Amino acid sequence: MTSASTEHRSGTESVPAPEGSKHRYIGRSMKRVEDPRLLVGRGGYIADLKIPGLKHAAVYRSPVAHGRIVSVDASEALKIPGVVAVVTGEDCKAKMNPCMNFGPATIPQYPLAVDKVRYFGEAVVAVIADSRYIAEDGIDALKVEIEPLPHVVDPFAALEPDAPVLHEEHGSNLAYERTFDFGGAEEAFAEADIIVSDTLHWGRSSGTPMETTGAVARPGLNGVLEIFCNSINFTYFAFLISTALKLPSNQVTLQPVPAGGSFGTKFTAHKVPTLAGFLALQVDQPVAYIEDRLDHTMNSDHHASDRYYEARLALTADGTFTALDVDVLDDYGAYLQFGVGTHGNALSQSVGPYNIGKLKYHLRAAVTNKCQQGAYRGFGSEVQNWVLERLVDLAAKETGMRPEDIRRKNFIRPEQFPHKIPGGNLYDSGDYEAVLDETLGLVDLEHWRAEQVRLREEEGRYVGIGLVSTQERSVFSSTEFWYWFDEPGFAPTSSPESATITIDPTGQFHVVLHSQAMWGNSPETVAAMVVAEEFGTDPSTVNIRYQDSAHALPGTGPGGSRFTVMVTGAIRGAARKLQKKVIDIAAHTLEVPAEDLEIVDERVQVKGAPDVSLGLADVAGTAYFFALNLPPGVTSGLEEQFTYDHPMTTMPSADRADLGVFYPIMGHNCHIAVVEVDPDTGLLKILDYTAVHDAGTVVNPVTLGGHVVGGTAQGIGTALLEELPYGEDGTFEAISFRDYLVPTAHEVPYVKLGHVETPSPYTEFGIKGGGEGGRMATPGVLSAAIDDALKEFGMRVRELPVKPSAIVESVARARRSGLST
Repeated sequence: MTSASTEHRSGTESVPAPEGSKHRYIGRSMKRVEDPRLLVGRGGYIADLKIPGLKHAAVYRSPVAHGRIVSVDASEALKIPGVVAVVTGEDCKAKMNPCMNFGPATIPQYPLAVDKVRYFGEAVVAVIADSRYIAEDGIDALKVEIEPLPHVVDPFAALEPDAPVLHEEHGSNLAYERTFDFGGAEEAFAEADIIVSDTLHWGRSSGTPMETTGAVARPGLNGVLEIFCNSINFTYFAFLISTALKLPSNQVTLQPVPAGGSFGTKFTAHKVPTLAGFLALQVDQPVAYIEDRLDHTMNSDHHASDRYYEARLALTADGTFTALDVDVLDDYGAYLQFGVGTHGNALSQSVGPYNIGKLKYHLRAAVTNKCQQGAYRGFGSEVQNWVLERLVDLAAKETGMRPEDIRRKNFIRPEQFPHKIPGGNLYDSGDYEAVLDETLGLVDLEHWRAEQVRLREEEGRYVGIGLVSTQERSVFSSTEFWYWFDEPGFAPTSSPESATITIDPTGQFHVVLHSQAMWGNSPETVAAMVVAEEFGTDPSTVNIRYQDSAHALPGTGPGGSRFTVMVTGAIRGAARKLQKKVIDIAAHTLEVPAEDLEIVDERVQVKGAPDVSLGLADVAGTAYFFALNLPPGVTSGLEEQFTYDHPMTTMPSADRADLGVFYPIMGHNCHIAVVEVDPDTGLLKILDYTAVHDAGTVVNPVTLGGHVVGGTAQGIGTALLEELPYGEDGTFEAISFRDYLVPTAHEVPYVKLGHVETPSPYTEFGIKGGGEGGRMATPGVLSAAIDDALKEFGMRVRELPVKPSAIVESVARARRSGLST
């Protein structure tokens, strides 16, 4: 590894740790330990769960965007053999509290609509039956009368004085508004030689996991309600479910179940387990509610950002950036479950990798008659990346600089780290020029620029090249969810992760993880690799299990590219405690000082004299069976646990002039895309795609490569294909995969991968997060490439997704104006 900490590795082959690495397993390409059971159908997903006497629920959903619930006639449904009960919002209102909510208390939400429906597809009535088929028949037999009310799906219209109000208690459709000004941005704009600006819209899309959200709730004989669910990763916030159900926290246990993908869609997806729990309590029988695909698409907790921007970038005549001004209207849909925390993600890396000293950020959050926002890979930070890179491309055009040159000129330098950005967040480390150079080394940019000219002149083909350099924040602090409010009702500062390591009497390793981490993000592989690194054991022999909420130590789970960093800290903390006990026992047995011993390849040996040693199995035997042979004060057994808190976070200032350090473990990437666009059809083909990421010390190149390629695929969907539209009448229009177009193997190119390592000074092994991967950059790089391909038509991507019809219309408009032929 180079002393400058800029190790370069490409590809994701299964290979040993890189030559010269000080680690044996960390950095090694290793197949996932989760895969064997998943590939043979033993994943144990929520729909596989079989419980005696299990009932099933289906949900009636609102056929209008906004309306008052007049009546629900369930008489015919209840006559159907096998229908057990019908539950309405009135039951919820009478018997439970609103669902967990980090937004204003004046915008409450129940799992079934109370009094009004506020978007097309909102859950209104649940039917419980002996089977899902019978429950669906019961839904068809319901007679539900909803009085239509005026609706609003345009966030600008929602803020007009005469707009229909969604939440009367709140009083308006403006859920939140605030302006942050860090450093005096207006003064910088007044002094700027050049100002570039744009009006942009990031359209609504969503993660699309193979498995929807589901839960099975079972009332227990001991009075405890068990809820098996493939969501709710915050085990230490499980009490919020019990609060909603009006149960003591010790009478609700969440049982983690593997999730068939998430991409953020199951990040605290609370309504489904809350609803399943409530239904089970009503009939005092186990009840399963598992979303079908339409349920999941139009009514889950995860529609992603839908934002409208007016954005400006100030710079000097030589191309130096000085200030950024962002004015954003965010269409949150009908509810505000996460508050405006997605913009905390944006502010964590607001200025990207650039030395921009001043920032103004004005946010308005509007509620409209649409499904609420939730999390999707990036959680709002990917939107800020796109907006900033759109402005940087404009700046390059205005100054006549090449895209790579203007970025290089404005990069934060390696010697400037740790680097505090406007707003207070800290970037821990980085070498952005090294990432750019690595990317340029994998792409023959001059070849493509020459080919671009040749193909246009000789064959009439339109080829474009895009380049972006963006950030990937990782490891959030809980402060980002509440620093928006001067007097938050609940202001947590913990976002921990926990682990328990046991060496059993035969010397085998067991690890218990304490959060719902099974999203397909390789948590077991990470855990096994870290244990192997600490003890020299074979990672394939480490057994990984998950704890339920009743027995779990504090855990936050995946989300925000945090889990690898945090679970590594937890496991290593537990390992150090366990190593000390192992060495103390071995030292007592071997009659040598503890400081003279080390653990190598599952043996405790004398440093420099490895023949004087004990195997871990020998030490374990003593620890479990021979208490009289243990050192004084040492108890039987070999098990230790550790809770790892955020490695680097600080409080915001009282006046919010400084938001504190809340997302400091800062990854980085550079993507280059070469595309061909047909101006007459608007169709696009990706000819070459390269992605280089800095995720600090790479734990497993195979899985990191998977994150990058998968994120790139989802970024292609966001940029070109995926859209969750609502009609003018408020009707949800993406009711199938014929309407919601996800990328297939035909749309996703081969991705050339590279890694640059700048280890974090704050985390174990120097790891940074990398889970949100390519989606951080792909929308921006494809936007730039399309613009470049059709520059003679004045093409400018201002809205995502970029539809073929929009390209054709833009080209036709240019031809009519005589701009090009």
